[in-house]
Amino acid sequence: MERKNRIRNAYRLTGSNSFYDSMITCSTTLGKAVGKLVWDMNAEDCAEYQTKALSGIPEGFSGRLLEVPVGTGVLTVPVYQTMPRALITCLDYSPDMMAQASAKAERAGLQNVYFKQGDVGALPFEDNSFDIVLSLNGFHAFPDKDAAFKETFRVLKSGGVLCGCFYVKGLCKRTDFIIRRIYQPLRFFTPPYETFESLNTRLKSMYSQVEIGNVKAIAYFVCRKE
Repeated sequence: MERKNRIRNAYRLTGSNSFYDSMITCSTTLGKAVGKLVWDMNAEDCAEYQTKALSGIPEGFSGRLLEVPVGTGVLTVPVYQTMPRALITCLDYSPDMMAQASAKAERAGLQNVYFKQGDVGALPFEDNSFDIVLSLNGFHAFPDKDAAFKETFRVLKSGGVLCGCFYVKGLCKRTDFIIRRIYQPLRFFTPPYETFESLNTRLKSMYSQVEIGNVKAIAYFVCRKE
């Protein structure tokens, strides 16, 4: 519990900070500079992996979707505006990050998006609850990654889709160094980390269909449960 609380406290720094949004979207000069320095990515690279990660959500989706973690909602609130018939639940362990997402959803006038604080390692939902589980840039922060993979699988319906993206080590030495020396001590990221190969093996051991790729040190995936 102490480890989880330290991670939650770390994300208080970013939850009320527009810099986080600009960094994720590469939408400002500073955000682009960080993207290049840390991830060796430009705005087109960011858009590519995010588009791939979100490709598991079909156009006109009208089922039940769980997003964990929702973060500040900067990437997904615009997507949810195109899904008025879906029932969307957004969960995050950080109340500060979630408050930012909730405010964005309120400003967008979304009536079908619900927010809940919780732990991905012990999801407060019944088995087979969701048609899609979406996780953008979350698994590298989760303290118990095995539990997170098991829980997201458990709440997904048969035939449902897990899609998302996160950092994997071993693909960019500079990124690995900065994460190990800066992001990890700040508790933004939590070891151990998957490699691309270990993630591919893990997903294929759990899901009947797996599409996986990467842009620099970010792996993206779309997986279907049997």
